[in-house]
Amino acid sequence: MIETEWDVIVIGAGVAGENVADRAVQGGLTAIIVEAELVGGECSYWACMPSKVMLRSASALRAARALGGAREAVTGDLDVAAVLARRDEFTHGYSDDSQVEWLDSAGIGLIRGRGRLTGTRAVSVTSPDGTVTQLTARHAVAICTGSGALVPGIDGIDTVDVWTSREATSAATPPATLAIIGGGVVAVEMATAYAGFGTEVTVIARSGLLGGQEPFAGELVQEGLEALGVTIRTGVSPSSVRTDGDAVSVMLDDGTEVRAEKLLVATGRTPNTGDLGLDTVGLESGGWLTTDDTLRVIGAGDGDPIDWLYAVGDVNHRALLTHQDKYQARAAGDVIVARATGGTVSDSPWGTHVATADHQAVPQVTFTDPEVASVGLTATAAEEAGYDIRVVDFDLGSIAGASLLADGYTGKARMVVDESRSVIIGMTFVGQDVAELLQSATIAVVGEVPLARLWHAVPAYPTMSEIWLRLLETYGRPTA
Repeated sequence: MIETEWDVIVIGAGVAGENVADRAVQGGLTAIIVEAELVGGECSYWACMPSKVMLRSASALRAARALGGAREAVTGDLDVAAVLARRDEFTHGYSDDSQVEWLDSAGIGLIRGRGRLTGTRAVSVTSPDGTVTQLTARHAVAICTGSGALVPGIDGIDTVDVWTSREATSAATPPATLAIIGGGVVAVEMATAYAGFGTEVTVIARSGLLGGQEPFAGELVQEGLEALGVTIRTGVSPSSVRTDGDAVSVMLDDGTEVRAEKLLVATGRTPNTGDLGLDTVGLESGGWLTTDDTLRVIGAGDGDPIDWLYAVGDVNHRALLTHQDKYQARAAGDVIVARATGGTVSDSPWGTHVATADHQAVPQVTFTDPEVASVGLTATAAEEAGYDIRVVDFDLGSIAGASLLADGYTGKARMVVDESRSVIIGMTFVGQDVAELLQSATIAVVGEVPLARLWHAVPAYPTMSEIWLRLLETYGRPTA
């Protein structure tokens, strides 16, 4: 029999929900999670984990073929069936048994069903068999329901069996041909993955690739995709789609047509807030939830936070990334404990109970070929924010560590410096295996480490990290 009163009720068992509940329990509170699908959420089964497994094997094979001595040893092609079998191992065959075991070991309750607010600190849960359970929270309710794929209103789209990111990452076999609408992270990563499987891929991206990144990132990724045989159509938009025999036909606004066995729509995300009972607490259903930096939901009308209601992860639209979801969840779980127990709330910027990094220090890796690793502001975003900046670029291929990784290594790094403080506010790396450079850049941005001090952070030779020295040399040594 499920207890009906808990200190904290969490709606959604993705990484955000799991971490909110875990921090609450570690702080001495009781917590229960309400989940209608799989414990572990989008990342574990349909997003970051399966997608990276699908990308990694072909990436490793290409890396071997780009290196003399290794390429001569490569005698076969990618075993696609083995890649997909490995993906299924990572998703545990879409079973959440191990995740449920972890919840139990952590002392977190679980109730299966669809949760819905019914009033202040009140949640009803409708189980798969129709049974309704009423739960009450003593202190807080956290909405951690995430986001879903946004399907655009293209004429005929509702008549076609389209793929979203879920279908693309869980397919049993790759299609012979694949059309992708969109130019963001999901679009370019899935184009990379399926091109590696031997699928003929066409990407339709009206405004180009990776629009939120530095322009050279999208340009180098486009070159990499085209080298894999991907066709990139920019400057055009789909005007209609229809089923045509065994294929999907996409008509473009320039009068041309793209035909493919499958169509993947990767044009953004939409919040999973449509049936949460938000109207019972004075909020509008279906939209993103706005929060303060301690992740409390901002109420309608007066703009004050609702003291017991939190929105953590994608659903608040602050930074739609798994690692940021976890970061927010740690802050939210800890501040719920502090408020419940009368502890001190540290809510100043960079304090214990705030998600300050969501604003200007978000790290992100796009696992294409080449990879894109970035943190902080782009040059354009920094200028628009009013910073007096200097931009420093450097060719990654000239770094000794890069030349050891691959013959003919190509890539680029950019450092964006706030001149008034002589600190880095943005960094972008594009190239093979640049993901592991990102944490050092994140520390420099978050820590606001002065450039004069960074000169004393000596990079080991010959490693990729030597890019730090070359960027500093190009900038010029400031006075301490």
